[in-house]
Amino acid sequence: MLRVRFAPSPTGYLHIGAARTALFNWLYARKNAGRFVLRIEDTDVERSSEMMSKEILEGLRWLGLDWDEGPFYQSERLDLYRKKAAGLLDRGLAYRCYCSAEDHRRSASAEPERGAKSRMYDCRCRSLSDAERKKREDENDSFAVRFAVPDEEIRFRDLVHGDITIPRGILEDFVLLRSDGLPTYHLSVVVDDLDMDISHVIRGDDHISNTPKHVLLFKAFGDRLPKFAHLALIMGPDKKKLSKRHGVTSVLQFRKDGYFSEAVVNFLAQMSWSPGEGKEVYSLEKLTELFSLKKLSKGSPVYDPEKLNWLNGRLITEKSAEELYPAVLSLLYEEGLTMDRPDEESLARIKKIIDLVKVRNRTLDDFIPRMRPFLTDSYPIEEEGIDKYLRVPDLDVFLPRLASDFEKLPDFTAPNVENALRNRAEQEGIKPAVLIHALRVLCLGMTVSPDIFEVLTLLGRERTLRRMAMQRVNRI
Repeated sequence: MLRVRFAPSPTGYLHIGAARTALFNWLYARKNAGRFVLRIEDTDVERSSEMMSKEILEGLRWLGLDWDEGPFYQSERLDLYRKKAAGLLDRGLAYRCYCSAEDHRRSASAEPERGAKSRMYDCRCRSLSDAERKKREDENDSFAVRFAVPDEEIRFRDLVHGDITIPRGILEDFVLLRSDGLPTYHLSVVVDDLDMDISHVIRGDDHISNTPKHVLLFKAFGDRLPKFAHLALIMGPDKKKLSKRHGVTSVLQFRKDGYFSEAVVNFLAQMSWSPGEGKEVYSLEKLTELFSLKKLSKGSPVYDPEKLNWLNGRLITEKSAEELYPAVLSLLYEEGLTMDRPDEESLARIKKIIDLVKVRNRTLDDFIPRMRPFLTDSYPIEEEGIDKYLRVPDLDVFLPRLASDFEKLPDFTAPNVENALRNRAEQEGIKPAVLIHALRVLCLGMTVSPDIFEVLTLLGRERTLRRMAMQRVNRI
């Protein structure tokens, strides 16, 4: 059976690079009726955090990426790693390294004299005599365990990058167990992948340099290699590796900022991969159906927040008010613009407002400023709108007459309001746009809005007339 794993380290939040790795693993497992295993690599005791582990799990759940097995915590599997390292020692495939930090420093200072292999640590412990080794053991000297890298070429095939060859003599003898008994990443990841029967390792291509070491360990432990697929790293707009300086990169921060999980999933999916159907927004089910490792790009995708904004805005437009109102209502309540549980009439009005203003929104947070004028008389007015649309000659004459027309309407409906406004404009010899722009600024505080006649209807006659009177009382 096909088995993949997502193995984050809880040393930080679930960022979008890791989330994309999780998504591609999940899609590949679901596409092939496989298993998606979740493993938390928390052996870095000083930097790992239980809170971060919980954040990672919450982020995966929010994205809809459920796991079939786990989460398994490496911190609970330390005895297994030590046992496996001991087995390599017994077979002569690893050795105890008694070198001190001072030995490492001396080796580093001698690098210029060692030419091509200057980056490799020259560990003499591999060639200790039996007597020297016995003496060290008797004295209980602290030691790390290093893997004895064979003098051979290393080859492996990557499903994204193709065949990769590492010439002999490039790898140094790398550490498996530190002197404090904790495993390194190289040991724990290979032991776990074997123990959990992982068939495909899909991860970022910053791990390509680690893979030769892992290939050697897989062969040392059992000669069964998983298939590797290394994903191109996401770059910032400046073509440098994505980091906090490029803005929001935490998955749960996107949720806080008013993005839908569907938008984030599609945003992640379309970095390094194109579903190829000419659409922009797909369900997880459709993404699963279309996903293929063969279509992954080798080139690094660029993080484009405008693309995410567009995707989220598209989803907002496509969703009904019934789907949107629970999330929007929560935001309105936080802003003090509505009660926690509005009555039926108020809720119906809120849904109508949502339907009216949703078209221009990019995030859920955008609903707040655009709905505020419908729910309170305390709203900001754009200075540009005042200067451009409320300084029109004789506007202080036209508006009172239009207000009088509105007062006389039998029903304050959008068609009636529109007819009254156009008739008034004709009588005054002005373009309807003069009155429309003025009403938009006075009643909403904005220069751009949905259909003004629908807006006024939802505001209601009383609130509309009150706001039209603001200019007359010199409030603007």
